[in-house]
Amino acid sequence: MASVFETLKERGLIAQMTHEEKIKEILENEKVTFYIGFDPTADSLHIGHFLQMVVMSHMQKAGHRPIAILGGGTTMIGDPTGKTDMRRMMTQEEIQKNADNFKKQLSKFIEFGEDKALMLNNADWILGLNYIEFLRDIGVHFSVNRMLTAECFKSRLERGLSFIEFNYMLMQSYDFYKLNTEYGCRLELGGDDQWSNILGGIDLVRRKNQEEVYGMTFTLLTNSEGKKMGKTEKGALWLDPNKTSPYEFYQYFRNVGDQDVIRCMKLITFMEMDEIREYEKLEGQELNRAKERLAYEVTKMVHGEEEANKAQEAAIALFKAGGVSADMPTKELEDFGDEIGILDLLATTGIVPSKGEARRLIQQNGLSLGDDKVTDPMMMVTKADFEKEGFLIVKKGKKAFFKVVIKG
Repeated sequence: MASVFETLKERGLIAQMTHEEKIKEILENEKVTFYIGFDPTADSLHIGHFLQMVVMSHMQKAGHRPIAILGGGTTMIGDPTGKTDMRRMMTQEEIQKNADNFKKQLSKFIEFGEDKALMLNNADWILGLNYIEFLRDIGVHFSVNRMLTAECFKSRLERGLSFIEFNYMLMQSYDFYKLNTEYGCRLELGGDDQWSNILGGIDLVRRKNQEEVYGMTFTLLTNSEGKKMGKTEKGALWLDPNKTSPYEFYQYFRNVGDQDVIRCMKLITFMEMDEIREYEKLEGQELNRAKERLAYEVTKMVHGEEEANKAQEAAIALFKAGGVSADMPTKELEDFGDEIGILDLLATTGIVPSKGEARRLIQQNGLSLGDDKVTDPMMMVTKADFEKEGFLIVKKGKKAFFKVVIKG
């Protein structure tokens, strides 16, 4: 049976490691306590977090103990990594509400319990810190010159880096020190954009506890062009079904690029590698089978088998049989009297973000009502258009379908 180290490597999940041979050795021969941090900057986890949760699950199944850190303290500062501007300052109440949602979502994938996994909130040790004591005890170990070479800071210097954000690396490093001291944590994991912060924590633990600890980053979920996956027209691909419906979630992965489907199978499913290698042999139209399997598998993991079945059935009805499914996205339209312009219909239902975008969509032959292509941006839709079925099917592009109903 392959070790978890080999599993993570074979699936392409590992990006960088501080001590490859030592990490391999302890993961194969010891029960290792490791941690990953999740800053609750939104009210739901998204697909980028999900990759981290899959890694945690691989590690737990191999006998290691995860610590999931909810960043109730670090979110008060805001991680500058990957950001061109300072994050919005959030209240403690907002952060706590988001953290509670994260806790529920994480609990679906990781088995928590004293020996199995821990979920902690760094607000418990960060919010009560005395600033002067912290600077004397922790800040003294950090070189500003070295910090400024970190990518997360370098990329911000031209546009402006606030002093509050400059403290973030110290706070995340303090987490590792705290977890090493109190829970014997020896390994920090995170996305590859966290490399500089992880190195800061490793150095702090070495200086304060005279102990060697390790860091490992995993691949970011990007497409073949190197762009982050998980962005939709509505924003991120959320794990919360109220923010991204199971059908939309399924459709996202059903529509991934040909070059990305196998990589996604390796990174964010638990499908056996032998099965994935069989899908890897497919070409052209046959790759649609792989995409359907990927979409079903990920939707089942996040939303459960019943929702995955519904999403798959809806997709089949829409794309193969030309039918209508109860599980397709539904948009409600306020009663508009006798008629409404097509641009207003699209914008007010949120099918497109603006009337200007709606106009461009029509001009590019990207919109249909039912089976009929819309060519006139000044077209009017009437109540009679809704009477036959009680709704109107709007097709945007080749793959996005919406059922529009009149509210009330």
